[in-house]
Amino acid sequence: MGPPGRGPGAIRAVADGEAIFEPGIARRVMRFFSANRPKAPQLFPELTEREQEILTLIARGHGNNEISSELFLSLKTLQNHVSNVFRKLQVADRAQAVIRAREAGLGDDS
Repeated sequence: MGPPGRGPGAIRAVADGEAIFEPGIARRVMRFFSANRPKAPQLFPELTEREQEILTLIARGHGNNEISSELFLSLKTLQNHVSNVFRKLQVADRAQAVIRAREAGLGDDS
């Protein structure tokens, strides 16, 4: 039998949907996928991670009671977060926050 990746075994593997690479190519592919990639830019960098999470839920149409229950927050704590989101996004109300979030692509994947 010949080197790995050749012969009837390789033909069966490819027929089964597998990919066969020569060792040099395999190393290059592994280096490519293991390289550190820069993170995608945050949509609203002025918001904390928790505020981002809350804004996403608001954009999905969740009310304060539902959000506070889902995130295990008191209603008062959630209201403080919502106020901070509105202030940081410079919006007057929930409807404007939803519009900003939806324009940025948040809340579409309910």
